[in-house]
Amino acid sequence: MSAEQVSSLCEQLVKAVTVIMDPASTQRYRLEALKFCEEFKEKCPICVPCGLKLAEKTQTAIVRHFGLQILEHVVKFRWNNMPRLEKVYLKNNVMGLISSGTLSILEEESHIKDVLSRIVVEMIKREWPQHWPDMLKELDTLSKQGETQTELVMFILLRLAEDVVTFQTLPTQRRRDIQQTLTQNMEKIFSFLLTALQQNVNKYRRMKADLAQEPKAQANCRVGIAALNTLAGYIDWVALSHITADNCKLLEMLCLLLNEPELQIGAAECLLIAVSRKGKLEDRKPLMVLFGDVAMHYILTAAQTADGGGLVEKHYVFLKRLCQVLCALGSQLCALIGSDSDVETPANFGKYLDSFLAFTTHPSQFLRSSTQITWGALFRHEILSRDPLLLAMIPKYLRASMTNLVKVGFPSKTDSASCEYSRFDFDSDEDFNAFFNSFRAQQGEVMRMACRLDPRTGFQMAGEWLRYQLTAPVDPGPMNSKTGEGLCSVFSPSFVQWDAMTFFSESVISQMFRTLDKDEIPVNDGIDLLQLVLNFETKDPLILSCVLTNVSALFPFVTYRPEYLQQVLSKLFASVTFEVVEESKAPRTRAVKNVRRHACSSIIKMCRDYPQLVLPNFEMLYNHVKQLLSNELLLTQMEKCALMEALVLISNQFKDYERQKAFLEELMAPVAGLWLSPEMQRVLSDPEAFISYVGADNKTADPGLEDPSGLNRSRISFCVYTILGVVKRARWPAAAEEAKAGGFLVGYMPSGTPMYRNPCTEQVLKLLDNLLALIRTHNNLYTPEMVARLGETFAKALDMLEVEKNAILGLPQPLLELYDSPVYKTVLERMQGFFCTLYDNCFHILGNAGPSMQQDFYTVEGLATQLLSSAFINLNNIPDYRLRPMLRVFVKPLVLSCPPEYYETLICPMLGPLFTYLHVRLSQKWQVINQRSMLCEDDAVDDNPESQEMLEEQLVRLLTREVMDLITVCCVSKKGVEHNTTAAVDADDDEAMATEVTPPASAELTELGKCLMKQEDVCTALLITAYISLSWKDTLSCQRTTTQLCWPLLKQVLPGNLLPDAVSWFFISVLNGLQIHGQHDGCMAALVHLAFQIYEALRPRYAELKAVMEQVPDIQRDSLEQFDSKLLNPTLQKVADKRRKDHFKRLIAGCIGKSLGEQFRKEVHIRNLPSLFKKVKPSLEADVLENEDGEGLTALFEP
Repeated sequence: MSAEQVSSLCEQLVKAVTVIMDPASTQRYRLEALKFCEEFKEKCPICVPCGLKLAEKTQTAIVRHFGLQILEHVVKFRWNNMPRLEKVYLKNNVMGLISSGTLSILEEESHIKDVLSRIVVEMIKREWPQHWPDMLKELDTLSKQGETQTELVMFILLRLAEDVVTFQTLPTQRRRDIQQTLTQNMEKIFSFLLTALQQNVNKYRRMKADLAQEPKAQANCRVGIAALNTLAGYIDWVALSHITADNCKLLEMLCLLLNEPELQIGAAECLLIAVSRKGKLEDRKPLMVLFGDVAMHYILTAAQTADGGGLVEKHYVFLKRLCQVLCALGSQLCALIGSDSDVETPANFGKYLDSFLAFTTHPSQFLRSSTQITWGALFRHEILSRDPLLLAMIPKYLRASMTNLVKVGFPSKTDSASCEYSRFDFDSDEDFNAFFNSFRAQQGEVMRMACRLDPRTGFQMAGEWLRYQLTAPVDPGPMNSKTGEGLCSVFSPSFVQWDAMTFFSESVISQMFRTLDKDEIPVNDGIDLLQLVLNFETKDPLILSCVLTNVSALFPFVTYRPEYLQQVLSKLFASVTFEVVEESKAPRTRAVKNVRRHACSSIIKMCRDYPQLVLPNFEMLYNHVKQLLSNELLLTQMEKCALMEALVLISNQFKDYERQKAFLEELMAPVAGLWLSPEMQRVLSDPEAFISYVGADNKTADPGLEDPSGLNRSRISFCVYTILGVVKRARWPAAAEEAKAGGFLVGYMPSGTPMYRNPCTEQVLKLLDNLLALIRTHNNLYTPEMVARLGETFAKALDMLEVEKNAILGLPQPLLELYDSPVYKTVLERMQGFFCTLYDNCFHILGNAGPSMQQDFYTVEGLATQLLSSAFINLNNIPDYRLRPMLRVFVKPLVLSCPPEYYETLICPMLGPLFTYLHVRLSQKWQVINQRSMLCEDDAVDDNPESQEMLEEQLVRLLTREVMDLITVCCVSKKGVEHNTTAAVDADDDEAMATEVTPPASAELTELGKCLMKQEDVCTALLITAYISLSWKDTLSCQRTTTQLCWPLLKQVLPGNLLPDAVSWFFISVLNGLQIHGQHDGCMAALVHLAFQIYEALRPRYAELKAVMEQVPDIQRDSLEQFDSKLLNPTLQKVADKRRKDHFKRLIAGCIGKSLGEQFRKEVHIRNLPSLFKKVKPSLEADVLENEDGEGLTALFEP
């Protein structure tokens, strides 16, 4: 290979690289140049000499970097086929580059250093230690040449640890060889790193003051930083003895370096990793040295210095690290004290707490929040929580919390010292708001723990703050609320103080009642505070809302002094009818609506939690509510119903069936009169009449004008809300004796379970026909003919509300708008709100009817047929966002609460057609989505905007989860696991997925599941839905269905005679799922397990499964034969389950999908070397690598 050839090729490559990197190049030129470079790397036989020539110091940095990239490519992809001498030549030249082929440490570009260290690490990964035993010696020799080489050696050691231990990017045996050899040499490596660190830091300190020596000092500083970074890569996993060796010399050096501005961040990083180590408690004991005088002194002075010069980003990053170090120290302390490791509370514990408190009172909200978990651990600790020093800290911690609960520090504002720190930590106000809300919740937890240790102090502070707030003048601040002049907005100084104080008092008072004995409660103080709050008057809705929360927080004191109950009720009732301006016709803002709703829910809560206390005042309460209800316009329907619910809750305390039934009859008389009137009957059963009655057919409607049909809508809402409230709240007594004595018991089930009657049953069942008629009518509104009848203004009345859309798309709500805007901005929004709430509430009634009325509801004549002809009519036109709540709030609770006696008559006839329908619907929806994604690849332009498509897709996903969850709830019983009704379904897509998934061994079919699987069409629909859903693009649904549903359903039909085609289809469905979801570890593990179960169970009966396996891409036939013969030969001893599964996983590897980033990646093959630790037969590879003259590769890398 002539030098001319190399030179001319290099010239072409330099030109090509210049074109690629030149911003002015045209795209065509750039692509051609890129293609030329890539082809050169792949095919050219003289890559090594060209790479070395391009890497010479005389070239520009870009060209040198490309030359080194060529060499890296050679080592990664051609090493296995290179002749031995060429390997030696390349290795020697690369070591030569480290020795003398780079610019000095301060001049050289970091990307050149990085790629050079990568080349060496790639060679180490392939040859060390077996073929290159002296590698560490060579690196040591290089480092003696000077700072430039030492820094590169540090980079090599760090990169090696990252690849081998942290990212584990090489085959198991090579990884084990290298890691074990590293471990054997760790003492030398650590000694090398520490010596380099110490020597360079000492030189740096000596020279940094002398200007003439500055470049030299900077070079030493660079090596110091590199040594710290490299240490950080090792401290995480080496034996703790290396970290604590030599009287914790390493930790001592790190503490010293905390006061060295250039090195302090690296030192804090290392210290943090060391202090966060887990492991045997005995090994961790030496870490307590950091509580010693010297270490504490250095940590504290470093913190004070960093915080002294105002906000500088570098110092702030350092402070965050130091804060984490203190948190980790606290965790180690909690782990070691009280264990068997005889560690005493350190002498400097008080000093530690003071410094930790300094972080809790720092202006940065992020630093404040970082300390909370550790405070919680200290307050919870069995021994430390009794320590006088910690107990003395509680008032200080609570005092700090009083400041920290105040919501200030928005990055866009300048009204607090926290704001400028927030600008470093948060991208937007929404971001900060989300952070602050979770920070506040966390503080609430920790405050409650502190108050468990010292309940009186917390209560005393809450009282002081509450008194102060009640007398402080209101300061609305510069931003006035739109609700009215001089009123607070969410950012007003007064409101943020009220809000914080309310949260504080709520947390500490509730904890005090839990902690102190009855006779220790400071009743007089509590009642005094309650008096002050009750006497406080305000016209500001946001502040009034806080006042109401304080009334609720102090309400438990009334149990000691019942005479105050009337005052509390008067305060709450006054707030139910709160208006900023009396008799105002303007639409109420959300802040006002919230106050009224708040007052209603406070009344409900009081009646729910203290019914015995309220019972003597029942008549007064009832008369008051009747008076409010008599004025049709005074309250919204929801408010009216909330008050009625409160009455129903108290009536449950009558414990007398007849008396309660009479009361409910009286309470519901107005509703029954309205609901059963001939006009209402006509409106509810005819979609056209209904549209006209609620005013949705009006052509124009000016938002300013009175809405003539508003009263009609509110009447319907009132009836539905009331029925729901009664069904939800009316109950028989919980105690069996009381229920029997009160006349609620009507007999026993065959199983011996008592059967109770609900006093509301008669009233509610009377209204059921019209309710079902309304549901039928509502469903029919979605038919195209009816949609066409909606007026122009209301054409979108059946669409989703913007708020719902934003929630589904995960868009944040603007902060201010929440309180200041009217609840519905337009007449259309009001109509959308009406339809949406009405639809949901009707289904809530049906969902609550089963648990509430039990056998009386399930035995309604022809109930299954009635439900099928109302709730399940016209489903084809019902949009996904309406179908979801129906399944969740109606079908699921109905199924879960239904006794087995009614499965055959009610549940199966209803679920059969529903599941069959849902299967068809979801399959079609997913087909559309899959076609759409295929079209997108062909760049087809659709007139459907992207945001709409995203919304539709997300809705299909959520509906799919809802359906699969419903099927799982109906069919599979998980022993000892409670079904989570709603939270699970809306869980985030990104939720962490377990990587090793095996279905719960106890997942069996429920009685209902067996009942459904007996009907052939339902059985088919369930099986097909479960298995086809595995290839729908929703990872969460796939993982749940695979682990919980697929196998129990299939196992049920195994005893029968399945058609061979069906068996193949099930198996193929799982393999298809693997192709789509294989890139996600959680799904992949679950699907592989399911495929393995199916193959093991069915392969002996169905040879067709083997034919399916033979079509798996890249399958090794002989390996398949081997697996099959072991499976089919019962006489052979069974291999361990895990090994069989691993074998099977290797067989189907060709089906397992990869993420886009992995699909086109060029495979790197690193060969195993002869084993270090046990004698093995010479492998084929070793023979091939033997040289002709018989000289092994062992001598390859001798220096």
